[in-house]
Amino acid sequence: MNTGLRGAVPPADSAIVHSPGLALRKFIIASTITLSIGFLFVAGSYWRDGGFVHESLEWIGIVLIVTCILGRTWCQLYIGGRKHIELVTQGPYSVTRNPLYFFSIIGALGIGAQFGSVTVALLCGIFAWAVFLWTALREEAAMVEQFHDDYRRYLARVPRFLPKLAIWESPTTLLVQPRTIVTTFLDALLFLVAIPLVELFEYLHDTGILPLYFTLP
Repeated sequence: MNTGLRGAVPPADSAIVHSPGLALRKFIIASTITLSIGFLFVAGSYWRDGGFVHESLEWIGIVLIVTCILGRTWCQLYIGGRKHIELVTQGPYSVTRNPLYFFSIIGALGIGAQFGSVTVALLCGIFAWAVFLWTALREEAAMVEQFHDDYRRYLARVPRFLPKLAIWESPTTLLVQPRTIVTTFLDALLFLVAIPLVELFEYLHDTGILPLYFTLP
């Protein structure tokens, strides 16, 4: 078993397939926010703003968004600068093939939870999961072509998204590239846009500036 950082770069975090790595994640974040804005123009939460359920969901959403930001930054400690040249199976990549996508899905759930609605949170999470799943399946084929049996073994051992903590492995050494870490952190901060945006629309609905046509629990 390798103890260094050689192993399999997870497909969803790879840029091998003309891919979109960073661009795709920004697209998903932007799409989730855009869909959310469309929802905010006509609908709101079933739970009263300021009530226990509504506020609890918002705080849960904030925790999920912060988890996403920190998790994605943590993943870059292991993958930054290596995704084109070697296979990484250590740290978060030892328990899930796509930790960056996993944390992004958590962030999408957090964005939806800012509405104070379980329904919207699930819809945002499912949307992000579906797009990332399509991308991961597409990239896995390319990874098999590049890394052959090494990647097939990794594919069979490590789950695509949901972490399997029992198989965690840590490297003996870790080469860190600060620039990639900072870039990933700043990229993930886009998730925070949902917090003031939702608050603005809630204010517009409460004051009657925007009509409220329906609500979701």
